[in-house]
Amino acid sequence: MNSGQDPLVKLPHLNLPSFEPNLQESNGRLLIFDSLRKKNLLLTPEEWVRQHWIHYLIRHLDYPAGLVSIEKGMKYNQLQKRTDLVVFDREGKAYLLIECKAPEISLNENVLRQAMTYHQKIQCPHLILSNGLKHLVFSWVEAEQKLVQSTDLPHKPK
Repeated sequence: MNSGQDPLVKLPHLNLPSFEPNLQESNGRLLIFDSLRKKNLLLTPEEWVRQHWIHYLIRHLDYPAGLVSIEKGMKYNQLQKRTDLVVFDREGKAYLLIECKAPEISLNENVLRQAMTYHQKIQCPHLILSNGLKHLVFSWVEAEQKLVQSTDLPHKPK
């Protein structure tokens, strides 16, 4: 990078473990290398949060990288949608859905509604909403047939 300015200065510190991102500049745009997709992506505030979650799940919580899916496509009400992160168990069932937002986006009812729409379609036992600064964790309680907010992150899938 030869802009003479450290690009990390512009990136917010998140409430997730930091890591050494592989950044490069191309045509005046900052790119980040995604180790799961094995390619450079445009570094947006949401992507910054997503990459931190990927790093956290794999490097700190020991989730197997092969079970983490990024921007998985799905159809909902005739519209093509994409989930941010989905972690699968070893049987191929969705285990954890993580909906990432940019740090400046508040985790309000609209964000929760969007994530619950994805959750309903995917039907996984755990949901996390995160803007990198705040994280809301929910788990499905079968007996009550609803998502309940939790304080604990789910254990890695079996």
